[in-house]
Amino acid sequence: MKQILGRKMGMTEVFAEDGTMYPVTVIEVLPNVVTQVKTVETDGYNAIQVGLDEKKESRANKCEKGHAKKAGTPVYYNYRELKGDEMTNYKVGDQVTVDMFQAGDVVDVVGTSKGHGYSGTIKRWNMSIGPKGHGSGYHRGQGSFANQGRYNHGVMPGKHMSGHYGNESSTILNLLVVAVYPEKNAILIRGGVPGAKKSLVVIRSAIKTQLGQKEVVKPLIDRTPKQEAVEEAAPEAAE
Repeated sequence: MKQILGRKMGMTEVFAEDGTMYPVTVIEVLPNVVTQVKTVETDGYNAIQVGLDEKKESRANKCEKGHAKKAGTPVYYNYRELKGDEMTNYKVGDQVTVDMFQAGDVVDVVGTSKGHGYSGTIKRWNMSIGPKGHGSGYHRGQGSFANQGRYNHGVMPGKHMSGHYGNESSTILNLLVVAVYPEKNAILIRGGVPGAKKSLVVIRSAIKTQLGQKEVVKPLIDRTPKQEAVEEAAPEAAE
């Protein structure tokens, strides 16, 4: 299983040459630098630790500086552990880049969902609202807590109630990779992914791919200005 750490930048749409429109999420995937390799012998499992977003050494504490010095790498703001058979081939100091994925791959995206604070059951659990007329006094309540005598000493575990909504790990399965741009450190994934803009996400190979699910991505329209057009526009701009 392949994995890489990136940053969600937002959503847009791209078009194929035949007019097909793909709604995509743009994820910035800068090279992940391997800062530690964990093995079964030393840690009990196989994984690599990668760093993202370099930090000034003057802003790091002693623990971070010591960890970076041992690895021979700069200090980073964000660290994550990535597991998978393909990831065990990396060594400390190597870079994990976005070109490990290709257009047409099916991936899972793991992120932290947007936080909504303390929310009621209508918003949090999508419950139905009560009658609004004819003298009804019940509108956005939590409903009956009755349990038919099965749990009379308290509220049954798992009861849908109001409370903290969001800001938890969320995974979207089986998303299609529409395009990969290694020179721009970007990947386009069809559909939405968890989290707010500029939040961290982990892209991994799909673990529940259905048989025959692989889809062919149609060639996208290349909107990059041609070199001849750039050269023709340069003299005009100078004038």
